[in-house]
Amino acid sequence: METILDAFWQAGRLIVAADPALIAITLLSLRVTLTAVVIAALIGMPLGAFLAVKRFRWRRSIIAVLNGLMGLPPVVVGLFLYLMLSRMGPLGALGLLFSPSAMIIAQVIIITPIIASLSYQAFRELWAEYRDLLLSLRATRSQQIATLIWDGRRALLTIGLTGFGRAIGEVGAIIIVGGNIEGVTRVLTTAITLETARGDFALALALGIILLMLAIGLSLALHTLARTEREGRW
Repeated sequence: METILDAFWQAGRLIVAADPALIAITLLSLRVTLTAVVIAALIGMPLGAFLAVKRFRWRRSIIAVLNGLMGLPPVVVGLFLYLMLSRMGPLGALGLLFSPSAMIIAQVIIITPIIASLSYQAFRELWAEYRDLLLSLRATRSQQIATLIWDGRRALLTIGLTGFGRAIGEVGAIIIVGGNIEGVTRVLTTAITLETARGDFALALALGIILLMLAIGLSLALHTLARTEREGRW
C-alpha cells in the first residue's frame, strides 16, 4: 500500500513541477492526435454527408465497409504501414517510418472510418428532416452537404471527440510505426507502456493522469460550448 501511495505522490509532484519530459511527451501527443483528428474529420464528415444525401450503386457496400472498419485492429494498421514505409516498401524512399508523420497516418487510417460512419448516422437523420425543403429550394449537392454539416455541428463535435479519444489512446499501431523513440516519437500511451515495463510507476501514473485529464478536459470544453450555443438561441 505504501508503494502505491508513494507512486501517486511522486506522480503528483511530477505534474505540479511541470516535468520537462512530461511536457514534451504531452505536447507531441497533442500535436499528433489533433492533426490526425482534423485530417480524419475533413475526410470522414463530408463523406458521411455525401453517403446520406446521394444514392448510387455501391452506396450500401461502402457504408457496410465503413461500419466494418470501425473495429479495424490497430496492430494490423501498424503492420501494413510498416511494410509500406520500410526500406523494402513502395513508400520507403519518403523516409517516414519512425516519425510523427507515420504516427499521424496510422491514426488517420484508424479513426476516419469511425468518424465517417458516425457522421453518416447523424446526417441520415438530418437529411430525412431537411430533404424536402432542400430539394424544393433546388439546392445543389454541395449546398445540401454544407447545410447538413452546419446544422449538425454539435453532433459533429461529439463525433470529433470520439475520434480524439480513440486516437490519443492508441498504442499498437503507434508503437510499430513510431518506434517509441525518446524525444522524437514517444507519446503518452507508448511512454506509459515503457515506464510500466521499467517499473517506473510514478512516471507512468503521471502520464496516465495527464492522458485522463486531456480526455475529460476536452469533453467538458465541448459540452460547455454546445450548451452555450443552445442557450444563445433562446
